[in-house]
Amino acid sequence: MVKYQKDFLHTHWRKGKEYIFVVDPLGLICAHSSSHSTTKRFKPKFLYFAFFAIVSCILLLFPMLFSLSSSFSLFYESERGVKGFLCLSVPNDTLCCDRSSRRSDTCVMKGDIRTHPATSSITLYRSNHTASAPSYGGREAIHHEKIRPYTRKWESHVMNTIDELDLLVRTGAGPHHSCDVHHDVPAVFFSTGGFTGNLYHEFNDGITPLYITSQKFNKKVVFVILEYHYWWITKYGDILSQLSDYPPIDFSNDTRVHCFPEVIVGLRIHDVLSVDPALMAGENRTISDFHDLLDRSYRPRISSIIQEEEGTGIQAQSLTRPKLVIVARNGSRAIANQDALVKLAEEIGFFVEVLKPERNTELAKIYRVLNSSDVVVGVHGAAMTHFLFMKPGSVFIQVIPLGTDWAAATYYGEPAMKLGLNYIGYKILAKESSLYQDYSKDDPILMDPDSVNKKGWEFTKKIYLDSQNVRLDLGRFQKRLLRAYYFTRARKNRRLRRLSV
Repeated sequence: MVKYQKDFLHTHWRKGKEYIFVVDPLGLICAHSSSHSTTKRFKPKFLYFAFFAIVSCILLLFPMLFSLSSSFSLFYESERGVKGFLCLSVPNDTLCCDRSSRRSDTCVMKGDIRTHPATSSITLYRSNHTASAPSYGGREAIHHEKIRPYTRKWESHVMNTIDELDLLVRTGAGPHHSCDVHHDVPAVFFSTGGFTGNLYHEFNDGITPLYITSQKFNKKVVFVILEYHYWWITKYGDILSQLSDYPPIDFSNDTRVHCFPEVIVGLRIHDVLSVDPALMAGENRTISDFHDLLDRSYRPRISSIIQEEEGTGIQAQSLTRPKLVIVARNGSRAIANQDALVKLAEEIGFFVEVLKPERNTELAKIYRVLNSSDVVVGVHGAAMTHFLFMKPGSVFIQVIPLGTDWAAATYYGEPAMKLGLNYIGYKILAKESSLYQDYSKDDPILMDPDSVNKKGWEFTKKIYLDSQNVRLDLGRFQKRLLRAYYFTRARKNRRLRRLSV
């Protein structure tokens, strides 16, 4: 279940309007607003007068408008975190912290750096500094910063659960500060606490920011993890091995003094499940590059699985029909008539596979199923994060239950389009929700979900996330499937023609 962000993103939710982002070359995607506008006819003289009045106002107020525009731009950048990294170039013997992002703090240290888990501290030692400064632990400290290395900075109730680190710059390193383990490559410190355990948060708050922060080192980097979980290392070991050539370090339980020439504490994050090339400091990386990382991570394991299947007589299917995968949910927001949906999709011409991800399902197996699909259908929820496993150009249909319009578009719809997927948002009608049987037909829960969501996260979670299932109107949903089918067939035919040339 995705924890809705009660942060600055809500300020961009246009009240009273419902947006479904749904398009590709065949018109699969469009932006639709449920609000209705009326057009009025104006007389030509009135239009001329209005035009000259507007031009006059612009000329008179241009300086003020420019100032306001600049201020808005700065506000927008601050809220969305779209700023260049302030600590991009740090000289030796320096500690620099960038706290300008609304999502996370990131600090960089360069020089003679030592870890000290017992005091939850990392210290940079300067040997030739004589300026007077406050003392920490009996040694002169000339700079002191505190940081919680997790990417949900605006949510204090979560951040308060994250281990805090003291970053110190001290003078006069002595023999008792010798290194137990000397590293000649940088380190990246981050936490796997917080909402870890939820797939959306594991990718959005952890894996994607880890890629953004560490990929520039070309695997010559050590990961030092606070609130270390062995299951997390097992689950994401394939990805970690593509980002680092070194085993990760459990900061709290590894009591040795580790010495590094450079340390980054805290992960950089751009936007929801996104990589912004404008913020990659000339590296021009995009979310497609992150997808390529996933492909490199899982291909060896997938090849091994295929060999295992061949050894047992199981043959991989060579499909001539477009493949549609239904990502099934257990519990709330399940598709009540899923069997009928499978039958309908098969009648249209799809080869259908139902995927039921469990908490312990190996990600390589899920990647194999989704990466070989042409169309994926699923109901809004954390499992929709798996769209990252799909091939760009394929079709992603997200079923949007009542009360989840904004979250569905923000967390999955918009990021899916950035990846190059053809995204269709299917917003259900009240009659397609199980809530239709539980409340009167004019209840705000059915007729005005926005008013319910305004009451707070607790209401949204209890009503729309935990107590709602979906029974699709298959006559209505069939239109989406047909569009996806004919688009996919046309795409396959174009590919075959290119190969035959």
